[in-house]
Amino acid sequence: MIPAALKKWLAFGSGLGIEISGPHGSESLDIAAVSVRPSGVNVLGTFRIEDFPHQPAGVWGTDIAEFARKMGLSHKVATVALPRQDVIVRTLALPGVSDKDLGAAVSFQLDSLHPYEEDDVVTSWARLPETSTVMVAIARRTVIERYSTLFAEAGVKLGGFTCSAAAIYSSLRLLGAKPPSPLLAVRDIESGIEIYGESATRPVYSLSTQLAAERALAVASSELRLEVPVQASALEPLPVVASLASACPRHVLSINLLPEAQRESSSAIAWIPTVALGVIVLGLVGTLLALPRVETSHYQRSLADEISQAEPRVNLATALDKQIDQTRKRTALLDNLRRRPKADLDSVQEMTRTIPPNTWLSSLELTQKQLMIMGETDQAAPLLKIIDSSPAFEGSEFVGSPVRVQTVERFQIRTNRKGQQ
Repeated sequence: MIPAALKKWLAFGSGLGIEISGPHGSESLDIAAVSVRPSGVNVLGTFRIEDFPHQPAGVWGTDIAEFARKMGLSHKVATVALPRQDVIVRTLALPGVSDKDLGAAVSFQLDSLHPYEEDDVVTSWARLPETSTVMVAIARRTVIERYSTLFAEAGVKLGGFTCSAAAIYSSLRLLGAKPPSPLLAVRDIESGIEIYGESATRPVYSLSTQLAAERALAVASSELRLEVPVQASALEPLPVVASLASACPRHVLSINLLPEAQRESSSAIAWIPTVALGVIVLGLVGTLLALPRVETSHYQRSLADEISQAEPRVNLATALDKQIDQTRKRTALLDNLRRRPKADLDSVQEMTRTIPPNTWLSSLELTQKQLMIMGETDQAAPLLKIIDSSPAFEGSEFVGSPVRVQTVERFQIRTNRKGQQ
C-alpha cells in the first residue's frame, strides 16, 4: 500500500471491473470502466451480461473485449469481484506480530475461520494500513476454479479475484482521503443486503444477510459498538469499486484469490523484477563458472559445516510444528464444542418459528444431526414440506403413519439439521 500522503498524487490509471451477481448457475456480469486521476474517479461506461454461464463463452467474451476496445482499455486486465455469498471475510487482531511473522500467525488460525475442508479453500489476506488488524478472504477452491475456467474459455484476461469488503475498503482511501468514522453503508444484493462498516473498535465489518434492512443495520451497529445511531449511506456500485483495483493495483489491499499462475498483468513494469532476477542469475552463473576449483571445494566444505550447525534447529522446528498441529486440532475441537449449544438453540428456535400455529408439540428430541418431534395438528401431511422449506432442515419424514384421533392427527417426524456433521 502507498502512504496516504502520496496516494492522491500517484493516482493515475484506468481499469476494468467485473461483478459476478445472481444465483448460482445463472449469474450475471456487471462490467465497469473507470479512469482515475488525482482530481477524482471518472466512470467511462458500464455494461451488463445476463445469465453468462448459459451463453457461449466466446460470445460474451467478445462482448467484453468490444466494450473494453470502445473504452480504450483493450490492453487492460480486469479485476473480478466474486459474489458476496461465495467469500468468507474475517478479521484478525494480531498486535505485536511483525510483518515477517504475519503469514505464520494467520496460517495458525486459518482452520478456525471457515467450515470447509483444508484442501478445498483458497485464501488471501492483507494487513490493514496503520493497524494490527488483518483482513482474511476465504473461498472454496471449486468456486475459484469454476469462474477462472469460464473467463479463460471466454478469453477475458484477469488480474485477480477480490471480495467486496477489500474493494470497498481500498476505494474509500484511493485518493488518500480518510473516510468518516464511524461508517455504515448498505447495498442490495441478490441474496438480500450487504452491509459494510468501520468504527474505532472494528476497522472493517462486512455482513451479507437476508434479514430486513432495519434489523440488519441494528445488528451491524451493535457489532461496530456504535453508541450513537449512524445514518446508513449507499455503497458505490461494486463493478466501479472493483475497477479501481485494476486501475491502481498498488493503491489497494493485496487480497487476490486468483492463483498467481493465472494472473495477467497490463503493465510492462511487472516484467522488471523478472528481468532483474534473470540478470542476477546469469551473473551468478558466470561467477560460479569462473571460480577456481579450490574455491568451489572450500565453499562446499563451508556449506556442509553450516548444514550440520543448522540441523539441530531444523529438528527443533519440526518438533514445534508437530506441537502446533496438535494445538490447532485441540483448538478446533474446543471451538466446535463451544458452538454446539448455540447451534442447538438456533435449531429449536427455527422449528418453533416454522411449525404452523395450529400444531402442538408434545415432544422434541435433538441430536447433533437430527431433530425428532411428536405432536398433534389438523393435517399432518403438509408438515414435511413446511419443515423442509426452512433453511435449517432437510429430508423430513414421518416415523410411522399419522394417526387421526377425533379432529386431530397425531404424528412423529424426523428431520435432518443442515450443516451439522
